[in-house]
Amino acid sequence: MRSIPLTWLPRLLVLSPSPKVLLFIRLPRPNITYVVSMVSQFMHSPSVSHRNAVDRILIYLKSAPWKGLMFSKNGDLEVIGYTDADWAGSIADRRSTSYYFTFVRGYLVTWWSKKQNVVSRSSAEAEYRGMAHGVCELLWIRRLVTELGFKPGKQMELHCYNKSATDIAHNLVQHDRTKHVEVNKHFIKEKIEKKIIRLPFVKSEDQLADILTKAVCGRVFHDSLTKLGIGDIYAPT
Repeated sequence: MRSIPLTWLPRLLVLSPSPKVLLFIRLPRPNITYVVSMVSQFMHSPSVSHRNAVDRILIYLKSAPWKGLMFSKNGDLEVIGYTDADWAGSIADRRSTSYYFTFVRGYLVTWWSKKQNVVSRSSAEAEYRGMAHGVCELLWIRRLVTELGFKPGKQMELHCYNKSATDIAHNLVQHDRTKHVEVNKHFIKEKIEKKIIRLPFVKSEDQLADILTKAVCGRVFHDSLTKLGIGDIYAPT
């Protein structure tokens, strides 16, 4: 995948400062998904600070036009996902945002971020709603690769570092704290019982989806990009 041309983007943003332009910029660049999703929320009524943030995104892109995703042949057809959510992250309405990464054969193939439709009353609920989206994505990828004749030979993995959310997924007992996520709970539990997916616990420092939920330090950010397979697309192979 080659980087998109950047020379015309500042002029296009001046002419049409819409969320669609920013979303187009981030399509081949998962490393800017978080910041683009944040500034896109204010593009209908931007302030000077929002425009300054957009300018900084463009400066970052122009400073590293060679960064992109590279793919090569790998014999192990393994499907893995990482899911995360920022609980009540939106200051305006206190809704949470769900994020996930999915890998096939060790290579990043899809990534997604979207604000949840309702306000979550706990971090476990926010994570669980995000987990449901991650499961749906894994099921879609499984169906796609099966139609292509490459059915995964083992359970797909969905990594989540919120222990409460993973405990809810494995716990059959319903109680007052989980009634409001009952539909998602049964959906995920069904896939676990059918051995389609499994939910291994992942440590916070190994949660790749963190760069989609919050601003992290430079070391963590660049380390995550390496793990995601984002590197120099012009480097000799």
